[in-house]
Amino acid sequence: MKCTEIEINEMYMQEDLSTNILLRWSKLLEYDFFRLYSQHLILYAPPSAPIRESDVSTLPRFRKNIYTQEMIDFILELIKKQEKTKRQITDEYRIPYTTLCKWVAKHNK
Repeated sequence: MKCTEIEINEMYMQEDLSTNILLRWSKLLEYDFFRLYSQHLILYAPPSAPIRESDVSTLPRFRKNIYTQEMIDFILELIKKQEKTKRQITDEYRIPYTTLCKWVAKHNK
């Protein structure tokens, strides 16, 4: 990092870090700090607007899995510890109820 111990302690105490510094820390510690932020955005993002006919593209629409394994494990842990019900999770995180039921069935084997 090419900085003193005092500067590192100051970074640790800051409320915000620039992305450049955070990227350097991620590489140094071999940990993806950006994943924490992106998962937070996915969980708390506002619902997307419905697609209107005028917005339909001629290109194929691919649906990608936006739920990482860490997110699935977190949600299932909430259910296992009975901190939240399935309905509370679907309401708060806007995860489809059928998706949640599939996760529970798959991971309870």
